[in-house]
Amino acid sequence: MATIILESEVGAPAETVWRALEDFGAAHRVFGGVLTDCRPDGGDARVATFANGLEVRERLISLEPGRRRIAYTVVSGGFEHHGASMLVVAVDDATSRFVWTSDVLPDTAADRIRPLMEAGTEALRRHFERGTG
Repeated sequence: MATIILESEVGAPAETVWRALEDFGAAHRVFGGVLTDCRPDGGDARVATFANGLEVRERLISLEPGRRRIAYTVVSGGFEHHGASMLVVAVDDATSRFVWTSDVLPDTAADRIRPLMEAGTEALRRHFERGTG
């Protein structure tokens, strides 16, 4: 199984970043430019639309406010397996660290996923550093 782990420092308090991430059905607000839409699809699922037109259905696995962690799985898109989590850690009062981990099968799927995760991480960082979070 291929694992991708990305970490980025974000110029925003951890609680601010977390409040946006925990809104599972509104990821397009945080990942603008990479996602063009995100809509709820049943009680624990969402459909995310990427800027390239790709749509994927994702199911919420775990929402842990105390740890500022969200875990989800992609249930469409031709993956044998795709599980991911996002974690927000306080660095200081005004800065946080965003950690995004994805485990994918087949291993070659990592070549497709990594650029989207990199673009998403950069979009999140820009979103909060512009003060739109």
